[in-house]
Amino acid sequence: MSGLTHLDESGAAHMVDVGGKAVTAREAVARGRITMSAEAAAAIRDGSVKKGDVLATARIAGIMAAKKTSELIPLCHPLPLTRVAIDLDLDETGVTATATAATEGKTGVEMEALTAVSVTLLTLYDMAKALDKGMVLGDIRLLTKTGGKSGDWRAEG
Repeated sequence: MSGLTHLDESGAAHMVDVGGKAVTAREAVARGRITMSAEAAAAIRDGSVKKGDVLATARIAGIMAAKKTSELIPLCHPLPLTRVAIDLDLDETGVTATATAATEGKTGVEMEALTAVSVTLLTLYDMAKALDKGMVLGDIRLLTKTGGKSGDWRAEG
Protein backbone atom coordinates (compact mmCIF):
# COMPACT_ATOMS: atom_id res chain seq x y z
CA MET A 1 0.00 0.00 0.00
CA SER A 2 1.93 3.05 1.22
CA GLY A 3 5.14 1.48 2.50
CA LEU A 4 4.28 2.49 6.07
CA THR A 5 5.18 -0.35 8.42
CA HIS A 6 2.15 0.08 10.70
CA LEU A 7 -0.32 -0.53 7.84
CA ASP A 8 -1.05 -3.93 6.36
CA GLU A 9 -1.80 -4.65 2.70
CA SER A 10 -5.40 -3.48 3.09
CA GLY A 11 -4.46 -0.28 4.92
CA ALA A 12 -5.47 -1.46 8.39
CA ALA A 13 -3.29 -0.50 11.35
CA HIS A 14 -1.31 -3.30 12.96
CA MET A 15 1.63 -3.84 15.28
CA VAL A 16 4.80 -4.61 13.33
CA ASP A 17 6.16 -8.14 13.85
CA VAL A 18 9.74 -7.75 15.10
CA GLY A 19 10.13 -11.45 15.98
CA GLY A 20 12.69 -12.14 13.28
CA LYS A 21 14.82 -9.05 13.90
CA ALA A 22 18.19 -9.20 15.61
CA VAL A 23 18.71 -7.85 19.10
CA THR A 24 21.02 -4.83 18.93
CA ALA A 25 22.03 -1.96 21.19
CA ARG A 26 19.82 1.01 20.41
CA GLU A 27 19.75 4.58 21.67
CA ALA A 28 17.73 7.69 20.85
CA VAL A 29 18.03 11.30 21.97
CA ALA A 30 15.18 13.80 21.78
CA ARG A 31 14.97 17.45 22.78
CA GLY A 32 12.26 20.01 23.47
CA ARG A 33 11.83 23.39 25.12
CA ILE A 34 9.37 25.24 27.29
CA THR A 35 9.56 29.01 27.25
CA MET A 36 8.20 31.08 30.10
CA SER A 37 8.34 34.42 31.84
CA ALA A 38 11.54 35.50 33.53
CA GLU A 39 9.67 35.39 36.83
CA ALA A 40 8.66 31.75 36.40
CA ALA A 41 12.18 30.76 35.34
CA ALA A 42 13.64 32.58 38.36
CA ALA A 43 11.19 30.82 40.72
CA ILE A 44 12.20 27.44 39.31
CA ARG A 45 15.89 28.36 39.61
CA ASP A 46 15.45 29.63 43.18
CA GLY A 47 13.32 26.67 44.29
CA SER A 48 10.45 28.92 45.32
CA VAL A 49 7.64 27.26 43.34
CA LYS A 50 4.96 26.25 45.84
CA LYS A 51 4.47 22.78 44.33
CA GLY A 52 8.07 21.82 45.19
CA ASP A 53 11.21 20.90 43.27
CA VAL A 54 10.07 21.49 39.70
CA LEU A 55 13.15 20.14 37.94
CA ALA A 56 13.38 16.94 40.01
CA THR A 57 9.68 16.23 39.54
CA ALA A 58 9.88 16.82 35.77
CA ARG A 59 12.93 14.58 35.48
CA ILE A 60 11.18 11.71 37.30
CA ALA A 61 8.03 12.21 35.20
CA GLY A 62 10.04 11.95 31.99
CA ILE A 63 11.72 8.73 33.10
CA MET A 64 8.39 7.24 34.12
CA ALA A 65 6.84 8.28 30.79
CA ALA A 66 9.57 6.55 28.78
CA LYS A 67 8.81 3.34 30.66
CA LYS A 68 5.07 3.68 29.83
CA THR A 69 5.40 4.59 26.13
CA SER A 70 3.82 1.37 24.84
CA GLU A 71 0.77 2.09 27.03
CA LEU A 72 0.39 5.59 25.56
CA ILE A 73 1.23 5.08 21.87
CA PRO A 74 -1.03 2.33 20.50
CA LEU A 75 1.34 0.44 18.18
CA CYS A 76 4.59 0.74 20.15
CA HIS A 77 6.21 -2.41 21.48
CA PRO A 78 6.93 -2.62 25.20
CA LEU A 79 10.71 -2.40 25.59
CA PRO A 80 13.11 -3.38 28.36
CA LEU A 81 14.83 -0.02 28.72
CA THR A 82 18.40 -0.15 29.96
CA ARG A 83 18.73 3.60 30.44
CA VAL A 84 16.63 6.73 30.50
CA ALA A 85 18.28 10.06 31.28
CA ILE A 86 16.70 13.50 31.36
CA ASP A 87 18.97 16.55 31.19
CA LEU A 88 17.44 19.92 31.99
CA ASP A 89 19.04 23.24 31.05
CA LEU A 90 17.34 26.17 32.78
CA ASP A 91 17.96 29.71 31.55
CA GLU A 92 16.25 33.07 32.01
CA THR A 93 13.49 32.31 29.45
CA GLY A 94 12.75 28.64 30.00
CA VAL A 95 13.98 25.08 30.15
CA THR A 96 15.45 22.88 27.44
CA ALA A 97 14.90 19.18 28.12
CA THR A 98 16.98 16.44 26.51
CA ALA A 99 15.93 12.80 26.92
CA THR A 100 18.11 9.79 26.15
CA ALA A 101 16.61 6.31 26.01
CA ALA A 102 18.52 3.07 25.44
CA THR A 103 17.76 -0.63 25.13
CA GLU A 104 19.13 -3.86 23.77
CA GLY A 105 16.25 -5.06 21.68
CA LYS A 106 14.60 -5.71 18.34
CA THR A 107 13.11 -2.26 17.81
CA GLY A 108 14.19 1.32 18.40
CA VAL A 109 13.64 3.70 21.30
CA GLU A 110 12.81 6.89 19.38
CA MET A 111 9.25 6.97 20.73
CA GLU A 112 10.48 6.46 24.29
CA ALA A 113 12.86 9.42 24.02
CA LEU A 114 10.18 11.63 22.43
CA THR A 115 7.59 10.61 25.03
CA ALA A 116 10.05 11.26 27.84
CA VAL A 117 10.87 14.77 26.64
CA SER A 118 7.19 15.59 26.02
CA VAL A 119 6.04 14.52 29.48
CA THR A 120 9.03 16.28 31.06
CA LEU A 121 7.88 19.53 29.43
CA LEU A 122 4.24 18.94 30.37
CA THR A 123 5.28 18.40 33.98
CA LEU A 124 7.29 21.61 33.96
CA TYR A 125 4.14 23.38 32.76
CA ASP A 126 2.00 21.74 35.43
CA MET A 127 4.41 22.58 38.23
CA ALA A 128 4.78 26.26 37.22
CA LYS A 129 1.40 27.11 35.67
CA ALA A 130 0.36 29.18 38.69
CA LEU A 131 3.22 31.54 37.80
CA ASP A 132 2.75 31.63 34.01
CA LYS A 133 -0.18 30.08 32.16
CA GLY A 134 1.23 31.39 28.87
CA MET A 135 4.23 29.04 28.78
CA VAL A 136 4.85 27.51 25.35
CA LEU A 137 6.06 23.97 24.71
CA GLY A 138 7.79 23.39 21.40
CA ASP A 139 10.71 22.34 19.26
CA ILE A 140 10.21 18.70 20.26
CA ARG A 141 12.27 16.57 17.92
CA LEU A 142 14.43 13.52 17.58
CA LEU A 143 18.12 14.46 17.52
CA THR A 144 19.80 11.08 17.04
CA LYS A 145 19.15 7.37 16.91
CA THR A 146 21.65 4.54 16.79
CA GLY A 147 21.40 0.82 16.18
CA GLY A 148 19.06 -1.41 14.29
CA LYS A 149 18.68 -2.41 10.66
CA SER A 150 18.38 1.17 9.40
CA GLY A 151 21.58 2.21 11.18
CA ASP A 152 22.42 5.54 12.72
CA TRP A 153 20.60 8.79 12.06
CA ARG A 154 21.29 12.39 13.09
CA ALA A 155 19.03 15.43 12.66
CA GLU A 156 20.33 18.23 10.49
CA GLY A 157 20.69 21.64 12.05
